[in-house]
Amino acid sequence: MPRAKAKVSSSKSRPAAAKAPANGKQQRRLWLMYPPRLITTPLIWELGHKFPIVTNVRQASVTDEIGIVCLEIDGNRADIKAAIEWMEKKGISVEPVEINVIES
Repeated sequence: MPRAKAKVSSSKSRPAAAKAPANGKQQRRLWLMYPPRLITTPLIWELGHKFPIVTNVRQASVTDEIGIVCLEIDGNRADIKAAIEWMEKKGISVEPVEINVIES
């Protein structure tokens, strides 16, 4: 019987965890398109060091002509916004992911 109560109380805590944290943390998935001049520049590495965010490459296709990356970013909203603005100033096209990337 105590186990059933433990399960009930833990399931009650799940919806609260699904709500957005009060500190503005969020996760975003973005499509990044690199121009040829930036293909060899370690911009995702720079991004993770310049801003207090966590980056996760979900999908990528890079050739000599273009780089296309699906990047997941976790962090505070303000930091994510600043990171996106920084990438755009560097010349990267940034678009939100409209559908989930198929996980492999």
